[in-house]
Amino acid sequence: MERSAPRWLKPTVEYGPLAAFLLTYFLWDGGGPGEPAGHQNLMTATLVLIVATVIAVTLAMVIERRIPKLPLFTAIIVTLFGGLTLLLNDDTFIKMKPTVVQLIFAAILAGGLIMKRPLLKHLLGEAWQMDDQGWRRLSFRFAVFFVVLGGLNEAVWRTQSDDVWVIFKVFGLSGLTLAFALCQIPLLRRHALASEVTESDPPR
Repeated sequence: MERSAPRWLKPTVEYGPLAAFLLTYFLWDGGGPGEPAGHQNLMTATLVLIVATVIAVTLAMVIERRIPKLPLFTAIIVTLFGGLTLLLNDDTFIKMKPTVVQLIFAAILAGGLIMKRPLLKHLLGEAWQMDDQGWRRLSFRFAVFFVVLGGLNEAVWRTQSDDVWVIFKVFGLSGLTLAFALCQIPLLRRHALASEVTESDPPR
């Protein structure tokens, strides 16, 4: 039996691990012999991210009494790429993780369009009523956006410092996603289904 989730649970699960990652990276006094401090900080922050993500998903499962699919997917990817990062002492894996996640999302949305089943309709259809053309267009736009976002992550971590990439990962990715979603409001309104006329409505 599912429980109604308290309001604080969703932001805690989604942003708590990222906050722990950010604070650990910038507050941890790392750096060993022959090792840059940024590298060691990133290793420690990655370990904290894995632990915090697992704790967050477990907390959601206990409180809601169900398996939260998206947070669980995130936890699996974080554990996989974070584990490789720590095991091989190579931060390339944790830096590539956002790219892989964005491309997976893009592939899922593109697959839904190919099968003529826009998946965003199944995810958001209860919150917003749109015609099928609107859902197809929204799914296509988000698929392209996720590809661009993955490419941007690659450009940032390959050309910028660890400090810049960490800030981009925590604030840039989510900020750009929110900004892009807000830019889709005209599309949502343009393809919104008209409200059904109720019996109490006066005749026209």
